[in-house]
Amino acid sequence: MAKRDYYDVLGVAKGASADEIKKGYRQKAKELHPDRNKDNPEAESQFKEANEAYEVLKDADKKAAYDRFGHAAFEGGMGGGGGRPGGGFGGGQGDFGSAFSDVFDDLFGDFMGGQRGGGGRRAARGSDLRYNLRISLEDAYSGLQKTINVPGSVGCDSCNGSGAEGGAEPTTCPTCSGMGKVRAQQGFFTVERTCPTCSGLGQHINNPCKSCNGAGRIEKERALNVNIPAGVETGTRIRLAGEGEAGMRGGPSGDLYIFIDVIEHELFSREGGNLFCRVPVSMAKAALGGSIEVPTIDGGRGRVQIPSGSQSGRQMRLRGKGMPALRGAGSGDMFIELAVETPVNLTARQKELLAEFEDLSENNNPETSSFFSSVKTFWDSMKG
Repeated sequence: MAKRDYYDVLGVAKGASADEIKKGYRQKAKELHPDRNKDNPEAESQFKEANEAYEVLKDADKKAAYDRFGHAAFEGGMGGGGGRPGGGFGGGQGDFGSAFSDVFDDLFGDFMGGQRGGGGRRAARGSDLRYNLRISLEDAYSGLQKTINVPGSVGCDSCNGSGAEGGAEPTTCPTCSGMGKVRAQQGFFTVERTCPTCSGLGQHINNPCKSCNGAGRIEKERALNVNIPAGVETGTRIRLAGEGEAGMRGGPSGDLYIFIDVIEHELFSREGGNLFCRVPVSMAKAALGGSIEVPTIDGGRGRVQIPSGSQSGRQMRLRGKGMPALRGAGSGDMFIELAVETPVNLTARQKELLAEFEDLSENNNPETSSFFSSVKTFWDSMKG
């Protein structure tokens, strides 16, 4: 069976640049990898075909020969096939290890931690920390400064965070050359593992610090002053950069995240920037109307007017008496919700007066009249 054109195999145009060829191979390697195509018996052969094509087209000399002579350039010893029979492709299957290694970083670099290339490995960053802080609604309204004690690790003063006695600089790990990872060829695959000598740190310490045992950090509780802005609510997250765990051997510190939990209030409930206060009023006050005095979250007092004939659940608004906006200007509103209270423990005289009132209030309860009128209609229809 005739070989397919290498450019067609990689899905690129003839004359494609080196970057375009590499991009085309990356795409084909992802699409045709045998692990992703276990139900496709042709995937492995197509995968090897793509490797063979890339092995030729990635090399400028081989690519020039292929562009001029096609597949004939690598038959019968032509074109620098590396001295191998059939042009150096192992029976037409290609040098997978060499080709795949060139794009291994692009395919799996992020997954394996992104620690590749020359120049050594960066020190490990410290972990982020979470601190749960409970505050009152009044504190959420006004904001506050609070000192918190945070357990965690800090840089070792004895070795200045290096992990070596006397602050000496660690040496580059001889096994991984400072990369923190080692590679091994296993058949068609290049496998990358954490370096067993330095445990992935890329450095070796001959004389570890006695205070931190070579870690470059020690456990210590710290006191931090935290500014809680006005308007926070349950779930608000405050980030303190660099206040988390210290990094290993001089690595950068993580961050501290403070999660706010606002305690439920005895008088007020909150929905976003608005506050709600349920205020009980007497039956007489609700019927006759009048003004009542209510508390506000800032410790002050507000006065609202109750319209005559008010029912339970009716709300009145006090504008601007809610919670301040966390980011931006202005404040929410406060809503007063009436709860009409039925009197209890009546005296004989009170009962007498209420009974007399009941007799005189035939047309004063429109909702009651409407309800029982509907009930009568319902019963009459059932009889029919």
